[in-house]
Amino acid sequence: MNSSYLSHFLCFSLCLFLLLLFTLSWLQTPIPPSTSPDHLLTHPKPTQTSNLPPTPSHPLDPLTISEITTIRSILISQPPFSSSPSSLIFHSLSLDPPDKDVVLSWSSGDPLPPRRASAVVRFNRQAHSLSIDLSTGTLSSLPNPVSGFPTMTIEDMTSSALAPLSDPAFNRSVIARGVRTSDLACLPVSSGWFGREIENKRRLIKVQCYSIEGTANFYMRPIEGLTVLVDMDTKEVVEITDEGGNIPIPKSAGTDYRYEELRGSEKVRPLRPISIEQPEGPSFEGEVGRVGVPLKADARAGLVVSAATVADPITGERRSVLYKGFASELFVPYMDPTDAWYFKTYMDAGEYGFGLQAMPLVPLNDCPRNAYYMDGTFVAADGRPYVRKNMICVYESYAGDIGWRHSESPITGLEIREVRPKVTLVARMAASVANYDYIVDWEFQTDGIIRVKVGLSGILMVKGSPYTHITQFPSKQDTYGTLLSENIIGVIHDHFITFHLDLDIDGANNSFVKVQLSRQGTDSDATPRRSYLKATRHIAQTEKEAQIKLKLYEPYEFHVINSDKVTRVGNPVGYKVVPAGTAAALLDLKDPPQIRGAFTNNQIWVTPRDKKEEWAGGLFVYQNKGEDTLAVWSEKDRPIENKDIVLWYTLGFHHIPCQEDFPIMPIVSSSFDLKPVNFFERNPILTSAPNLEKDLPVCTAAASA
Repeated sequence: MNSSYLSHFLCFSLCLFLLLLFTLSWLQTPIPPSTSPDHLLTHPKPTQTSNLPPTPSHPLDPLTISEITTIRSILISQPPFSSSPSSLIFHSLSLDPPDKDVVLSWSSGDPLPPRRASAVVRFNRQAHSLSIDLSTGTLSSLPNPVSGFPTMTIEDMTSSALAPLSDPAFNRSVIARGVRTSDLACLPVSSGWFGREIENKRRLIKVQCYSIEGTANFYMRPIEGLTVLVDMDTKEVVEITDEGGNIPIPKSAGTDYRYEELRGSEKVRPLRPISIEQPEGPSFEGEVGRVGVPLKADARAGLVVSAATVADPITGERRSVLYKGFASELFVPYMDPTDAWYFKTYMDAGEYGFGLQAMPLVPLNDCPRNAYYMDGTFVAADGRPYVRKNMICVYESYAGDIGWRHSESPITGLEIREVRPKVTLVARMAASVANYDYIVDWEFQTDGIIRVKVGLSGILMVKGSPYTHITQFPSKQDTYGTLLSENIIGVIHDHFITFHLDLDIDGANNSFVKVQLSRQGTDSDATPRRSYLKATRHIAQTEKEAQIKLKLYEPYEFHVINSDKVTRVGNPVGYKVVPAGTAAALLDLKDPPQIRGAFTNNQIWVTPRDKKEEWAGGLFVYQNKGEDTLAVWSEKDRPIENKDIVLWYTLGFHHIPCQEDFPIMPIVSSSFDLKPVNFFERNPILTSAPNLEKDLPVCTAAASA
C-alpha cells in the first residue's frame, strides 16, 4: 500500500489526507456503467470483456475466462461426460487454492504454483465433486456429502419458474383468481427439507406467482395460497396447492418505487448532491504487479477478502491479519407455519448463490463518484464463462468521522485542540436475492479496524390477506406479521449471515481467548468502594470451549492472539471481535429448518482450519438434512490452542415488518469489528496529519434556489 499522504477532495469545503494501512491490490480502472441491471432470472450472457486481467499473476487470483474455457474442454473430453457433453451441468467452478504455506512463501515475480480448480457438476442427475489440474488436464474425484444437492444454476431457477405455465390445472387456477397468464411473474422458492420421502429422491422446488398488472412491484400483489411443487430436473408439475381463493390480490396503487413513476410527488425539498473528488487518484494500489490479492468475486460467497495485511506505522512491516474472509451462508427463516409459507427458510448462499445474485452496482448511487469497479467471472450451466459487470466497488470514504481527538480544558492553561479525520477504504457488493437486497461492506480503517457491515433493503416478502384494517383481525388468530397496507401482511422473519474468518494474527498459529469481566467485592476496611470489575483471561483448548452465545449481563471480550509474538511490554499481539447489534436464533433446535441452520445456534464458533469446512451450511445445501454443517464439525471438539484456526461470526436480524417498509424498505444495517488489541505498540494513527485550510481546493457553492 502506498504509505504517502494523498489528498482527497470533497466539494462543499471538505478535504482530507490519508495514510492507508491496509494492502489493496486487485483493482483495475473503472469501466462504463451497465445501462440495464440484470433481473434475478436473467439467463447468463455469453462471454463478455472483463476489467479483470486475462492471466493470473497471484496464487489466489480467481479463474480467468480462458481457464474456465480450458476446464470445460477438459471435462467434456473425459468419460463419462464425453458420452453426452450436453448432459453435463456445471453447478460451481472456482479456484482450488494452493496450500496456505505455499501462498505465503510466494513472492511477486516468482512462478505461480500449479493452478487447480474445484468443480461440482451433475451428469445424468448424479453429482460429481472434482478437482482439476489445469497443467496436466487430469481429474480427481472428491467425496460428496451424505445428503443434499448442489447450488442451483440460474438456468434451474429460470426454467422452474416457467414450468407451471405448461400445466392446464395451474392456468385454470390463475384465471379463476382474475389474473391473465400474461400478467404473471413467478419465482422459484427453495423447498427446504422436512423429512418427506419424496425429498430423498427428487430435486424439488416450489413456485409461487404474482400479478405484475399495474406495477413493477409485483411482490406486493401475491396470488396467495397458490403453490406449485416442481421437479427441477424433469420440470414436471408434481403437486398444486390452491387454498387462497377467498383472498383478494392486493391493489397495485401506491406500490411502485421507480423514480420516473414517483418524480414530482415528493412534498419535501430534495437533497442537493455531494461528491467526493480525487484529482490525484486513490491511495490504494491498482497497478499490475500486486503485493497481495485482497478482493475477488465468488459465485457462492459474493465478495471474498484474502491476504489482508496491516502496515506497522513504526517499522513499515506488513503484518498479516486476515488470510480469508467471506459470507459463508445466509439463513432466512419466515415465521409462518401455514401450508404456503412453512418451507420459506432460505439458505441464500448454498441454495441460490450469493454471488450469482449480485447485480451490477449503479455508479453515483450504489457507490460514490470516486469508486473503482471490479467484474466477476462465473460459469453458466453449460460450462461457458460469463462476466458480471461492476459487481464490486472500492472507494475511500470520509463522512466527517474522527480518528482521534483531544482538547484541553481552560483550567489547565494549555491551548491544545488536536483532531484527526478518519478515512475508510470500503469494498462493497450488493446481491438481489429475488425480493431482498443485501449490501455487504468490508471497511478497512486507518487505525487497523476491519468492519464488516451488512445492510438489508429491497422489498418484503408479503402475504395476501382478506383484511384491510387491523380491527378486522380475529381475536385468536395469529396473523404472523404486520398489516402494511390493505390486504398485505409483512411476515415476521429472521436474517442470519455467518462469516468465515480465517484470521492469521502475525502468523497462522493463533489461539482464542475469552476475557471475562466479572464483579469483584472489596475489603471495606481498605476502600470506600464496594465493588469493581476484573478481567480474567481463559485460552480455549478445544472447539466446544469456543462456542459462544452473547449475553449482555455476562460480558466477555473475545480475542484471537498469537502467543509467540508479544509487544515490548509482554502482551501477546491480537485482534478482538467486537459485536454490534445482533440477534439470536430462537427456533426449536429440532425444527427441521433449524437443524439445517444449526450454524446459527451460537454467535461465535472457532474451528481448526480445514479446506473441506468452508461452507457453514455444508457443501451441498439444497434439500440437505443438516449432517454437514458447522455445528456438526464443531462437535468433534478438536484442539484449537496455538493452531491455524477459523473464527465464525453470525450477524443476526429479527425483522418485524412495519408500514415504513412499504412498498420498499429503507436500509437497515448492523456490523461487527475486528479490532487490534495489543497488536500495535501505540495508537497506529498517532502521526496522521490534520486537514489544513491551505491544502483544500477552493469550491464555489451553488447559487441558492
